[in-house]
Amino acid sequence: MTQTAPQKDSAENQEIHAFRAGLFSGKTVLVSGATSGIGLAIAEGFASLGARVIATGSSSAKLEALRADGALSHIRFERVDVRNVDDINRFCSALESLDVLINAAGVARPIEEYRDDVFREVLDVNLTAAMRFSMAARPLLERSKGVVVNIASMLSYLADVEVPAYCASKTGILGLTRALAHSFGVAGVRVNAIAPGYHRTDMTRALWETPSSAEKIAARAALKRWGETEDLVGAAVFLASHAAAFVTGVTLPVDGGYVSGS
Repeated sequence: MTQTAPQKDSAENQEIHAFRAGLFSGKTVLVSGATSGIGLAIAEGFASLGARVIATGSSSAKLEALRADGALSHIRFERVDVRNVDDINRFCSALESLDVLINAAGVARPIEEYRDDVFREVLDVNLTAAMRFSMAARPLLERSKGVVVNIASMLSYLADVEVPAYCASKTGILGLTRALAHSFGVAGVRVNAIAPGYHRTDMTRALWETPSSAEKIAARAALKRWGETEDLVGAAVFLASHAAAFVTGVTLPVDGGYVSGS
């Protein structure tokens, strides 16, 4: 049996230390879909670099729990329904400034996505919501010469028969990212995306808690391990920083070499 490479200690797995302390001091960062997983990790990463971070989600219970967590008191958690354009517009219009928008809201409904209503719901949350937030935030981003980072997926490139809507929505993120990069670019706003691979999140729990599945997935990756949510933070920070000042319209895979191993 192929041996999985040892996992890094999460306490030491802080790629954020590679960046200058206070890199985003005075900047405002908005992260949608940030009550757990990738979105929450990215929100914490920007906050640790001095940003004023606003994290949104749709679950009142999750938001209340996060607000009560003293370790996350430096992040402002707000409820926003990404399926409701009026809700997004009202929320963004109340912001005084915005420098970085991270579109991380996402859902998957395995097997159920073959139903028309579920298919449309997944596209609405994963793809259309990114367009809604980007358009609502555009005036603020143009004022700050800001940045948009969308969350795509390895399934932007690969097929998974159980989640046709997820595959379609994440493939759509690639095209949306390119189109918005050219539309927003005339005002100096950059738009890029990150394509995560298999990372340990609640969405992938059934796979990484099953030894046979976890081993098979790790074996295909070039780095022979699963990704952690922290592995995505550095990529988001880089794309939002001045180090990527001439980078726009691209999607950066952060999958440990999984897709390239096909």
